[in-house]
Amino acid sequence: MGIYNLVSFLGLFVLMLLAWLLSAHRKLLNVRCVAWGVGLQLLLGLLVFHAPGSTELFCRLNDLVVKALGAATAGQKFLFGPLATPAGETGPDGQASIGFILAIQALPVIIFFAAFMGLLYYYGVMQIVIRAFARVFTRLMRISGAESLCAASNIFVGIESTTAVRPYLEKMTRSEFCTVLTAGMATVASSTMGVYVLFLKDVFPTIAGHLISASILSAPAAIVMSKILVPEDGEPLTLGRSIKLHYEKESGVIEAVISGAMAGVKLVVGICALLIAFLGLLAMADLVLGWVGGATGLIDPEKLQSPLATIMGYVMAPLAVVIGIPPQDAVTAGGMLGQRLIATEIPAYMQLAETMKEGAFVNPRSPVIIAYALCGFAHVASLAIFVGGISALVPERRGDLAKVAGRALLAATLACLMVGAVAGTFYHAGAVTLQATPPSP
Repeated sequence: MGIYNLVSFLGLFVLMLLAWLLSAHRKLLNVRCVAWGVGLQLLLGLLVFHAPGSTELFCRLNDLVVKALGAATAGQKFLFGPLATPAGETGPDGQASIGFILAIQALPVIIFFAAFMGLLYYYGVMQIVIRAFARVFTRLMRISGAESLCAASNIFVGIESTTAVRPYLEKMTRSEFCTVLTAGMATVASSTMGVYVLFLKDVFPTIAGHLISASILSAPAAIVMSKILVPEDGEPLTLGRSIKLHYEKESGVIEAVISGAMAGVKLVVGICALLIAFLGLLAMADLVLGWVGGATGLIDPEKLQSPLATIMGYVMAPLAVVIGIPPQDAVTAGGMLGQRLIATEIPAYMQLAETMKEGAFVNPRSPVIIAYALCGFAHVASLAIFVGGISALVPERRGDLAKVAGRALLAATLACLMVGAVAGTFYHAGAVTLQATPPSP
């Protein structure tokens, strides 16, 4: 194990210590939950990076996702024509791309995957997979069946995962609410994961497989961090027992596809709205900081493209070092972590792709770790979405949700960093340079 791998491993315990110091009830630490949660992550990390035969399986899984993305773009290419041609490529009519357009070339993929997930739910595939993950979390980590099921659902879907446990929301404890919120923000929906793959697949050949791994790792990490920050001090209704997934099945396949696609449309519109609002506010904050810094002589606006990003880079840099990113890359990585926290993970992944294209990382382990650490909805906008969404289902518990909301965002942020630390623990040189298997002729 190299020195930085050891730093990443020790970083797992530093992050948990930080969570414990900020815990609402330090004496109520669930040691079994923490031990099994960390153990599951380390086991999966070992399988992904070092298990015999895992490389071939990993690459095939990566190829499958990339090919699925190719099929997913057929609809947007039909609708938008040359505008949907990716940057640097030419369309079927020989017309060159006019450049990258996020709203046309990337975000529509979400609609396809949302419809595809609708199909999988209709045929019962997702219910089987989610219940399997939930049973593992419930039995090994000794938490309630409701929060286990919600955490397992969040590996594949987003805010809609709360509907899977809707009958149990009214009776949940505050600790359960914290876990539900944390799991929602520490994971990413499979539909949005496709967007990140589109950003990075050219510079990070195996990114699809890594993001799938990160999404699975995020669930136990979210449970660990939420249970440290807000330990269980009540008696959950479904403690230690598995429950059924609540799902209102559509009347037919076509309705399932339509429902999924419409849900995808809502998600795309929501993402566009958040990006317009938050990126505009960040640009305004940069203007104010640049003006204040220029007036006081503390900042030279001509040399800093984004004063806020620079500040966030220095603020988050220590956490980047903790998870095993070399100090030379810590400020760059910290800026991406800070950008995810205040402006969603999409611009952060775009910045990661651009930084890799420019070869700006000093150490090749840095982009791998940051790709894992960014894989989550741990940002301010997501907190509002999840708290608002669950409050709409159980308005009488709005006060309890509000009380744990801040800790849930902190837990989700630490959980994402924990996933990055696991990746750093098992990192090896082939993680980025390893080429996916060539497509069959």
